[in-house]
Amino acid sequence: MNQGVLTQIASEGGDGNPALVPVLCFLFAMGLVQVVRPQLLWRLNSRLQRGWVKNPAATEPTGKGYAMQRVTGVLFLAVATWILVRQI
Repeated sequence: MNQGVLTQIASEGGDGNPALVPVLCFLFAMGLVQVVRPQLLWRLNSRLQRGWVKNPAATEPTGKGYAMQRVTGVLFLAVATWILVRQI
C-alpha cells in the first residue's frame, strides 16, 4: 500500500459502519469474560462436544491453558479497545 493511502485511512477515523460499535461492544464483553472467567466459556462450549466426544470433561484445559486463554483475551481486549476508540 501507498503511505498516502495509509495516512488517509488513519485520518478518516469514525466514518465506518454504525453497526460495528454494538458488535465490538459484544465482543469486548466476551473478551472480558475470557480474561476474568475462562472456565465459564469452556463450560458453555463443552455442551457442543457431547455428540462426538466420549468424555467432554476430559477436554478441559489445564491451569496453563487457562492462563494462555487469559493472555489471548488481554491481547484481544487491547485490539478491540483500539478499534472501538477509532470508531467512536
